[in-house]
Amino acid sequence: MRLMISGGGTGGHIYPALALIKRLQERHLLDEVMYVGTEKGLEARIVRQAGIPFETVEVQGFRRKLTFDNFRTITKFQKSIKRARQLIKEFQPDIVVGTGGYVCAPVVYAASRMNIPTLIHEQNSVAGLSNKFLAHYVDRIAYVFPEVAHQFSEKKKLVQTGNPRAQEVSTLKPQGMLADLGLRVDLPTLLIVGGSRGAEPLNKAMVAAIPEFSEKSYQILFITGRALYDEVKDNVGPLTEKSNIKIVPYLDNLSQLLPEISVLCGRSGATTLAEITALGIPSILVPSPYVTHDHQNKNADYLVSNYAAILLPEVELNGRSLVAAADHILLDSDVWQQMHQSALKLATPDASDQLIKVLEDLIYEHRQA
Repeated sequence: MRLMISGGGTGGHIYPALALIKRLQERHLLDEVMYVGTEKGLEARIVRQAGIPFETVEVQGFRRKLTFDNFRTITKFQKSIKRARQLIKEFQPDIVVGTGGYVCAPVVYAASRMNIPTLIHEQNSVAGLSNKFLAHYVDRIAYVFPEVAHQFSEKKKLVQTGNPRAQEVSTLKPQGMLADLGLRVDLPTLLIVGGSRGAEPLNKAMVAAIPEFSEKSYQILFITGRALYDEVKDNVGPLTEKSNIKIVPYLDNLSQLLPEISVLCGRSGATTLAEITALGIPSILVPSPYVTHDHQNKNADYLVSNYAAILLPEVELNGRSLVAAADHILLDSDVWQQMHQSALKLATPDASDQLIKVLEDLIYEHRQA
């Protein structure tokens, strides 16, 4: 197929798109692909680094309050639709997919008006603004979390496929990365990570917990985030690094490490949850309170209610609560095993293949019409 795909702003919109492209290539189902994003978004760097043909439209999101800036947004949106139509005419896609973020709105909307098969993919438990808008025009709405289905009125368009990132991660095997970092391969390992930029509340709790953690029978890999690494090292001070604790700024190939991790403590973005359920990794989730519609908290609820994770709200996060949550899972093999099995039950290890089947069916239906 000739695939045009658009999504951006955050990694949660970009990485599922890249996972889908990769799986299509593995199955030799992709003739050509064009990724459409913005020049300012993360996608400009990430997609180009992946070697995927990349084009841009100029568009911005709406402010939630009535401001003059929204008039500029409307003007830019109209121009971006024109640009999208031009790209579609030149590329001639068989299907157009949107994975979220305001950049996909003009691209998918233009395709739907040009009678090209269209699909949007919603990764979170709360539907994004762009996807809510596009739901009225697309042919299919693919989703991950069951509760998000209630937020779309077009019930006949809905199909639960899971997150393509899950399938990409489900086949990963241990590669000895813990040993490369100076940690033991025979100890249960807690990974604490707040993302590439880090999460200051998580870092503070971990620094406070180091004296207790240093006495445990498990080990900790603490990823501070690049911008916060020096601050953490200063705060750790005379505690330095204990033999069972490794502190690093960030790992670019972090997902490759996941098969060697026993428990993850971090935020509850859609991509993270897709990855850890695919591998059955129990988790301690600290949802970011700063995201739109509090969707990370709702994402976390799905795992917590199915006994695959422990919820640790940021307001309750400190050294003592962090150690208690880690001990609860890592010092009781029955608890770990039960959470491991529960996480696996929530996974969709063939998510990309399920989504590809929907794409193929849409293209076939369109050609028969």
